[in-house]
Amino acid sequence: MRSGTGCALTRFWITFAASVAGTSLVLLLCVFLIRPALQWVVKFFIRRLMSDTYSENLIEMLPAFMRMNPHHVFENSLRAHSGKVIERPFGSPRRFPHFDQLVFSPAQLHRFPTELQTEVDVKVTIGPQARHPLHIDIPLLISGMGFGVGVSDKLRHALAIGASKAGTAVNSGQGPVLPEEKNLAKKLIVQYHSASWARFPEMLERAAAVEIRFGQGALAGVGVALPAKSIEGRARELMRLPAGVDGVIPSRFPELLEPKDLPKLVNHLREVTSGIPIGVKMSAGKYLERDMEIAVCAGVDFIAIDGGQAGTKAAPPILQDDFGLPTIYALCRAVRFLENNKARNNVTLLIGGGFFTPGECLKAIALGADGIYLGTAALWAMTHTQVTKAVPWEPPTQLVYYDGKLKDQFDEEQAATHLHQFLTSMVEEMKLGIRALGKTSLRDVCPDDLLALDEWTAYVTGVSPGYPTKNDDASRPLSQENR
Repeated sequence: MRSGTGCALTRFWITFAASVAGTSLVLLLCVFLIRPALQWVVKFFIRRLMSDTYSENLIEMLPAFMRMNPHHVFENSLRAHSGKVIERPFGSPRRFPHFDQLVFSPAQLHRFPTELQTEVDVKVTIGPQARHPLHIDIPLLISGMGFGVGVSDKLRHALAIGASKAGTAVNSGQGPVLPEEKNLAKKLIVQYHSASWARFPEMLERAAAVEIRFGQGALAGVGVALPAKSIEGRARELMRLPAGVDGVIPSRFPELLEPKDLPKLVNHLREVTSGIPIGVKMSAGKYLERDMEIAVCAGVDFIAIDGGQAGTKAAPPILQDDFGLPTIYALCRAVRFLENNKARNNVTLLIGGGFFTPGECLKAIALGADGIYLGTAALWAMTHTQVTKAVPWEPPTQLVYYDGKLKDQFDEEQAATHLHQFLTSMVEEMKLGIRALGKTSLRDVCPDDLLALDEWTAYVTGVSPGYPTKNDDASRPLSQENR
């Protein structure tokens, strides 16, 4: 038995050694054979690049791409292929001025930082003057992603569950409200818009607030025509549209022939919803203050403003890239308007457009926002590792779009958990930032907590510059109390 076992082991090791030797020999042969061939190919390619004229040289693409971004080349190719208006998902890739040139001033000796164990109050009340204000536990809200017009029912379920667990509100977007969503979402902001299905009485049932949509950052105020084939199934049923008919969201409200008609609509919505907050959503442009004046005079409880960095399911690049003010400009102008008109304590200000980090959100609140709408960042957090179900053969959006090829593979329970954890993590970081300022409440964070890193940002925001000036503290004599 031992002799047989020893022979078997000997044969195994001989076979193993032979396999290793054989594999090594093959690798060596490959190196010796491939290396010269690879060297020849590289030499041939470099010689062509270095000697061919531009008209015959692939390198001509390099200066072309330096003049015109590759994504512009790609989008122009799509235009050339279709001859139609193209639509881009998410939002503009353009680098708008944002919050990067603002930093917080840390508390140390002039003001002590807050103890780590101290609780920080981050609750927000939307529409404090309304009969039934909307109270949320955190200052982050989920922006509108409409069922049927954009996303699937599974995504809407996940949004409702995740937002509810985090103690915040979720916006319905321009799609019809799902019946089950009214139970899943503890705090649902229903978007009232210009499409026919927004006027169905059941759409406003169980709403915690109503947002009258006039525009958004990625689409301005234009209408949308949804191709009939893209809204087949449950969306068409809830929209009550005949078979084969496109879904149309007009540019204008049929009941608003002129601005003075808005108070009547606001009062009507307030009456049918028994006094919940009624607000408006708009993009920001040259006449932002005039738009806000009409809304404030109509008696709205909140105003939601979309900056130019806002995203959407799909919008023409011209509307994303070339319309609307950057979010930071829009926010500062809106805050000043409300303060100058003594409306700051009566009208809640929500802002959205390009918010991806806790720091950006806290800076916006320091500048005067009451709450922050999150869209793209929340969507990516929800899909998390589920994107592996789509890539590399399909874009991740196919998991969440209403007409997405992979929507049945989307795990709504997992997505709801990740949304909850994402919001919790964001807010915990914001709380840490508030403690680092030596404060204990979100309401105490203000422009004095910020410093501007350049002159232009200081001018736009009214924040003190962080660089030396003639009137800064460096020229102030020592105070008697510190001598």
